[in-house]
Amino acid sequence: MHPRSPRHLRIAAHAELISLIVMLSNLFTVHLEPVSSLTGPTHGCAYLYVVIATWRLEQARTTAKVLAVVPGVGGLLALRQLDRVDTTRAQPEEIVPS
Repeated sequence: MHPRSPRHLRIAAHAELISLIVMLSNLFTVHLEPVSSLTGPTHGCAYLYVVIATWRLEQARTTAKVLAVVPGVGGLLALRQLDRVDTTRAQPEEIVPS
């Protein structure tokens, strides 16, 4: 059985998406400066962490690495791709009788 994608990458991908949602909702509603100054760097750090962590994973294919570069949802897309690769590798090979 192959392990799922790393937990630290899952946390960073979710933090990236949540911080983007908070940042955009603040921008389109009340536009509070303290919220902007907190969520902007949080989103940027989470985004960079997701990209670098995905590129450093040995089991990550090129598609997962490219998907990680997409801002906002790239981390979740890369995680989905990593989990898909893990499940295809974990399935036993079918034996065809001859």
